[in-house]
Order: sequence, then C-alpha cells, then structure tokens
Amino acid sequence: MRVDDQFLLKLDLQFFAEEKTEKATPQKRKEARKKGQVAKSVEVSSSIQLLSFFLFLLFYGNYFATTIFVLFRDVFSAYLLIDLTAASTYKLFVDLSFITIKLVLPILLVIFVAALLSNYLQFGFLFTTENLKFNFKKINPIEGAKRILSIRSLVELLKNSLKIILIAGISYFLLKKEITTFLHFSQMEITQIIAYLFSVIIKMGVATSAMYVVLGAADFIYQNYDNEKKMKMSLKEIKDEHKKSEGDPLVKGKIKEMQRAMSLNRMIHDVPTADVIITNPTHYAIAIAYDANDSKAPVVVAKGVDFIAQKIKEIAKENGVVLTENKPLARALYANVEIGQEIPEELFKAVAEILAYVFRLKGKF
Repeated sequence: MRVDDQFLLKLDLQFFAEEKTEKATPQKRKEARKKGQVAKSVEVSSSIQLLSFFLFLLFYGNYFATTIFVLFRDVFSAYLLIDLTAASTYKLFVDLSFITIKLVLPILLVIFVAALLSNYLQFGFLFTTENLKFNFKKINPIEGAKRILSIRSLVELLKNSLKIILIAGISYFLLKKEITTFLHFSQMEITQIIAYLFSVIIKMGVATSAMYVVLGAADFIYQNYDNEKKMKMSLKEIKDEHKKSEGDPLVKGKIKEMQRAMSLNRMIHDVPTADVIITNPTHYAIAIAYDANDSKAPVVVAKGVDFIAQKIKEIAKENGVVLTENKPLARALYANVEIGQEIPEELFKAVAEILAYVFRLKGKF
C-alpha cells in the first residue's frame, strides 16, 4: 500500500468516527431530559384538550345553556330596572362575577387536567427551567433562517395544511347533513334554535377533535422519530462520554499504579515482623507471622513472585527472618491466602510444623 493510500484510509476512518450513527446512551438521554429536550407534540396536547372540552359539554351543556339563557334574560330585563347606586352596582358586579366563575371554572379545570394528562402521557413528569433561560440562538437571524428553511418547517407546513383540510372536510360533511333543518329555522322558537345549534356545534367539535387526536398521535410518532435522530451520537462522542463517566484510562492506570506501589511499600515494611519466609525457592516468597496473643492462626503479612519475592527475601535476610523452602506450600499459600488473612484450616498443619521448627531454632519454646 502506498503512503498516500494509508493517509486516505486514516481520513476515511476519522470521518466515519464523527458520523452520528449510534443510538443515544442512557446518560445522554438523562442530560437531555434535564434540559427539557424530549419528544413532545403540541398537537397531542391541543387535541386532547379540545376533545375533553367538547366531551365535557355533552354533560355540562344543558346546564351551561340554561344558565346563559337566564343570564341574558336577566341582563335585558330585571337588571335594566335596577337603580344604579354604589351598593346596587357592587351587588350586580358580584352576582355577575359569581355566575361567570360558576360557568367557566369547571371548563377551565377540565382543560387544565387534560393539559397535564396529555403531557404526562408523552414524557411523564418533568419540571425544568432550562427553556426559560435566555438563548442568543433564538434571536439570531441566521439560526432563524435555518429553522424556516429546514425540513422540520416543511413538515410543519404540510401538517398544518392537512389539519385545515381535514377539519374543513369534516365540518362541511356534517353541516351538509343539517342544511334541511337550517331552512326551517323560521318555523322554530328561539330556544329550539339555540338548543339545536348548540348540539350541532358539540357534534362538530367532538368529530373534529377526535380526528385531531389521531393527527396528534401521528405527529407524536414523527416527533419521537425526529428526537431520536437528533439524539444520535458518533462513536467518538460515545467514547468521550465513557471516558468522562468512567475516567480516563491513562489516569486510572496511573492511580492503580500508585495504589500498587503504596501496597508494595506497606507489604515490604511488614516483612521484618514476620517469623518465617516460605519460599519456592526462586519464584515465590510468603512471609508469615504468628502472635498467640493477637491471632488464633498464623497470618500472611507479605507475599510476592519473581522480583518482589527476591525483595522479600533480601529484607528478611537483613532483619534475621528465617527462610525455609517448601515448594508446594509456597504455591498453595500464594494462590489461596491474601495479605492480612489467616492461614486456612487445610494449610494450618503444614505451616504450624514450620513455625514450630523456627520457634525451636530461635529458642522461643
């Protein structure tokens, strides 16, 4: 392979490493959620609120219409005969306010609950002030032009056009069926006309808002797809995130190296306290100490292979610690007993025999 081919290959691999082809990691999803970046469709919220409003009117409509009729009757009859004084004006204001609140408050509560429910169904409970912060990009004309000319704006245009066409089509279809009744309004009383128009409006509202809910569900699927596309990560981003969360491997390696060095220093420092060093004799060295007052069984205070084993033997010789050779026991101790642990029961007899020999040699018995 030529030098220039190798150079091109490196460039290609670097390009693919930057390409966002991987699904977002849980960590990135968590950070994006904190910033309020979740899949959300405004159409879902609006359609559910609208449908809830018209469905509520199906049950609340008679009371609402009757109260409105009585209110207008009183306004144009009884209220016109009231003497306008400070007290009567105040009473009139309070009465009208109370009637208005009694009429509007249930509707507002239904819409409020529907708004909360529609958002909860989309992305669960989420409270963030991130979107309230000032962002220069929102007033940047270049960024604004990019948003206007983006594929997303085209999708929004098509969605709104489809929404208008469908609502207009459903409204036309429903009103066309009522043309005959409209022509007989001159033969009907005013109360009948109002009741009839009210029922037609509710029927149209339920039908169009139900269609709107379907459109909102489709929009949510698109918003979820678009959000997943925006959340995609490159291999380099995943690698960088892993380094950030787990720590740089080089730094972790340095820390482990320092920990090993500190552990080795402590271990070497404890070698002079040992009663005997059991060796392989060239590859293994295990330092054992026994104090009848502090422990029930002998304890391994140091162990090592090759270079560390030689170092343990050197320090042992300098401090007059007895060295004894036992290849099987040395290997078994190194494999099964950690530094600071007591000798296990299956090895206790062999170690005890060696310690007894060492103690007799030193005159401790």
